[in-house]
Amino acid sequence: MAGIRSRTIKKEGRPWGRYEILLKEPGVQVKRIEVNPKSRFSLQKHSRRSEKWIVIAGKGAATLGEKTVSLKPGSFLDIPRGLIHRVRNNGLKPLVLIEVQFGSYLGEDDVVRLEDDFGRC
Repeated sequence: MAGIRSRTIKKEGRPWGRYEILLKEPGVQVKRIEVNPKSRFSLQKHSRRSEKWIVIAGKGAATLGEKTVSLKPGSFLDIPRGLIHRVRNNGLKPLVLIEVQFGSYLGEDDVVRLEDDFGRC
């Protein structure tokens, strides 16, 4: 039986943690994201992509529009294009999720930051 091989296309550090691009093809990109304990993403939205998140380790919370959703391993979130969202790690260990992006453009400059703990707005 053949095993699943993991290869990283790109690793990138961020003030809140880091991500690795695992797959990049036209219209789809897959990332492994680690959010440091007690840290969070900027409050953001995207105009040209949607995202799916699957939590694989840790605990946290996600803001999806006006709602807040608890996160634990196995949580699955659908983030439509244009929805304001954020993830935060409430725990003492890294929050790890797989993010699958779909859209006509998947560049990091599609992030529209509305609030940011690190002065990037």
